[in-house]
Amino acid sequence: MSASVQDVLALLRPDLQSFAGYSSARSTALQGDVWLNANESAWANPADASGSSRRYPDPQPPALLQALAGLYGVIPHQLLVGRGSDEAIDLLVRAFCRPGVDAVLATPPVFGMYAVCARLQGAPLLEVPLVDGPAGLQVDLDAVIATARGQGARLVFLCSPSNPAGSEISAADIARTAQALQGQAVVVVDEAYIEYSDQPSATALLAHYPNLAVLRTLSKAHALAAARVGSLIAAPEIIAALRRCQAPYPVPQPCAELAVAALQPAALAATRARIDDVVRERARLFKALAGVDGVRQVYPSAGNYLLVRFDDAQGAFDALLAAGVVVRDQRAAPQLGDALRISIGSTDENQRVLAALSAWRAAA
Repeated sequence: MSASVQDVLALLRPDLQSFAGYSSARSTALQGDVWLNANESAWANPADASGSSRRYPDPQPPALLQALAGLYGVIPHQLLVGRGSDEAIDLLVRAFCRPGVDAVLATPPVFGMYAVCARLQGAPLLEVPLVDGPAGLQVDLDAVIATARGQGARLVFLCSPSNPAGSEISAADIARTAQALQGQAVVVVDEAYIEYSDQPSATALLAHYPNLAVLRTLSKAHALAAARVGSLIAAPEIIAALRRCQAPYPVPQPCAELAVAALQPAALAATRARIDDVVRERARLFKALAGVDGVRQVYPSAGNYLLVRFDDAQGAFDALLAAGVVVRDQRAAPQLGDALRISIGSTDENQRVLAALSAWRAAA
């Protein structure tokens, strides 16, 4: 392998390569029992009986880093924890992309935050649309590589499983893309839904491709969406550079404690059981929806959702809403003018989806 971590660090914005960032009161390891260095209150709030929220939290809570490192099979120095994976996406774009110069590449229809963060940074946005074929909406990696090379992409976002398409990218194809873009771009694999997939995580490739980074979250399979705990996994040197660009206290103490509790063995066993339930329900709902009158196509999915095309998507959306079922309207997304995305719920919730659609078509 010809590329090194130093080659990746050279891709950082020049003005940030020696940037020290903000040094907070918790940035250095100090010992004492009278803490007067952070202008905190000496008394707990009446609503906080234990006083656990009186002090600023550790910027990167050690117990949470250890728990996440064990979950993802990496070392703590490879992890940056923040407010969901959204924060990591924003940090990557701000750290690597000079406004008006360094481009962000995404593969629509896909998670919209890649484009949002690019726009907020003033980074050019390159789009390589997914290709709709017999296997579903799939990424055209040859076009991704060619576009990234030809138009100055500094970050390439690959979503696997893709939201909302549900399609996957193989480890071999991720490796091929990272290899092709060494020295030019960081390839970021968003694995928000990887727990529902049989695909191995791209973290296994990090030792071989320093320009590779992986996004993970506790919002989906671990059922902690409101806690806002997401991770970026990459080479320790890249993580250190991004931490210098991060806000001082990104992980609230109550959220960190909740996340650590959720990553204990008993909780993880329950999570794995729920994942199995979702996968079974996904297969059942896929088959049932394919037989509903008015459903044009149901896409195979490796996530906890199904993308569905309808003859009358507005009618289907309205019928579901009238039955109290809220799904995601995808009709504004490229190529999806007739599509809705339906998250996999409990068995009873999924039955309500089927009943509402069946009643709608019967009435029609």
